[in-house]
Amino acid sequence: MAIINKLNEVLHKIKVRLYPNYLATIAGAYIARTVNEATLSIEDICTALKTRGGYTGNYDDLVEHVHQFLDEAAYQLCDGFALDFSYYSVHPNIGGTFDKVTEGHDKKKHPITFRFRSRAPLRALAELIVVEVEGLADVTGYIDEFIDISTEAVNETLTPGGMFSIAGHGIKIAGDKPEVGVYFVFQEDPSVRVKVDGRLAENTASKLIGIIPALSVGTWKVETVTQYSRGSNLLKEPRTITFKTGLVVKEEA
Repeated sequence: MAIINKLNEVLHKIKVRLYPNYLATIAGAYIARTVNEATLSIEDICTALKTRGGYTGNYDDLVEHVHQFLDEAAYQLCDGFALDFSYYSVHPNIGGTFDKVTEGHDKKKHPITFRFRSRAPLRALAELIVVEVEGLADVTGYIDEFIDISTEAVNETLTPGGMFSIAGHGIKIAGDKPEVGVYFVFQEDPSVRVKVDGRLAENTASKLIGIIPALSVGTWKVETVTQYSRGSNLLKEPRTITFKTGLVVKEEA
C-alpha cells in the first residue's frame, strides 16, 4: 500500500515513442515502445532503496543479501519450483513436444525456458503509471532489442566470444564505406570503438546475428553504421543507429 501511495504522489512516468505499425494482424497506425536509457542493476536498485526508499541498514550488506537471495531463488527455480515474488511469479517451462512416453529429454528439441507473470499487486501499480508520449520516433532506423545468446539476457549483458542477436528496423549492414559495420562503444570512453569482425550469420533489415568481439569489463553501447535504405539504392553516406541501453561485460566469477 505504501508503494501505491508514493506512486500517487510522485506520478511515475513511462516515456514512449511511436513507430509505424507494419504488422497486418494488429490494427492501428502506430505502436508505442518505451524509451529506455539504461537497465538498472542490483546495485542501482539498492542505492535507490538507500537514498529514496528510506533503508537505514548497511548498503554493502544489502547488496550481498540480495545477491544471495537471487542465487538461492535461481537454484530453487532450476529444481522445478515456481517462485512467487508477490509482484510477479516465475516458473520453469519445457518447450517442444514428445513423440512417445518413453522419449527422453533433448535440450534442443525440448528447450528449457522461464516464464514471468505479473501478479495482482504489480497490475494494480500499473494502473497508476502515467504514460508520456514523446511523439514520432526516428523511423529511418532503430535498435529495439539486444540478446546475449550465451546467457539469454535481454538488453543487459555481453559475453565476449558469444553470439548476439540485434532486433530493430532498418539495421541491415550494407554499403562499401570502410566504416560500415556493427560496433561496441565503451561508455566511459566513446573513442574506444570495437568493430564486429567476420561475416554476420544473419543480416536483414530487422535482425543481425554475429559474434561479440573481445571487450573489457564495463558498460558498452552497440551501434550499427550502414548505408542501407528501404529503396534499391544505398545512402550516399552511412548513418549511425545507437542503442541507448548500456550493455555490461561482467568480471568472470
